[in-house]
Amino acid sequence: MKTAARRPLLLCALAAAAALSFLLVAPPPPLLSSLLLVFPSSPYAGSPKLLFLLAGQSNMAGRGIPPSPLPPPFRPHPRVLRLAASRRWVVAAPPLHADIDTHKACGLGPAMPFAHRLLQDQDDGSGEHPLVLGLVPCAVGGTRIWMWAKGEPLYEAAVARARAALAAGGGTLGAVLWFQGESDTIELDDATAYGGRMERLVNDLRADLGIPDLLVIQVGLASGEGNYTDIVREAQKNIKLPNVVLVDAIGLPLKDDQLHLSTEAQLQVGEMLGQAYLKYNSSTEPRQ
Repeated sequence: MKTAARRPLLLCALAAAAALSFLLVAPPPPLLSSLLLVFPSSPYAGSPKLLFLLAGQSNMAGRGIPPSPLPPPFRPHPRVLRLAASRRWVVAAPPLHADIDTHKACGLGPAMPFAHRLLQDQDDGSGEHPLVLGLVPCAVGGTRIWMWAKGEPLYEAAVARARAALAAGGGTLGAVLWFQGESDTIELDDATAYGGRMERLVNDLRADLGIPDLLVIQVGLASGEGNYTDIVREAQKNIKLPNVVLVDAIGLPLKDDQLHLSTEAQLQVGEMLGQAYLKYNSSTEPRQ
């Protein structure tokens, strides 16, 4: 596509991102604040939490109407919280990105099965200091990785929300869960630039959050919007940074649109993310 022809698309994307940044960075307007009161608060809201930043595009946010009843790994748990757009801690319940990725209906992403996997492994809730998880949704559908670069609205919003999560009750940022890249398969220049852009993103997040060894778990693409999915996948596999882990979604079942993961696939991705996090933290081998 010619550069001139791309300008309207880029301007639209920038406008959408700027609008989203208002929602993510600034307190929501009174009407939205009143609507968010329907999310239940939690007695663990003030407890220190193990935090996870959820970033990327629509397969992180989830798409489609959640089934009823929800499968058990997607159901709310009193010790799994979500930082709402209002920056209040509420009990996490799908769709986690409903007040973040507001341009399309969100569905089931991998974060709830991930959280249940960690709770299942790390404690039974009976201890004096039970594990409390804090999920920080930031994903927005249809975004390319350049829209997550330092200085862009989505990046600045994610950093601001991570800092707010750390300040609101305290805790530790355990990892960034990153599922993105489908939109970067449309044009060859985006696909070939993906690896370098991803490495810059990781370095910038670590610097701005003051966590030089911050774990980033990325999901290898299961699908793409264009013809260059293999190029992006190879870039994901070849990130040359320490503490960047890949779990691969290739071959998992897709919805009818052949782009978004099915409920079964999201469950499997959540399990893989959980296993990757637990393996990383239990390993006695030196981290490279």
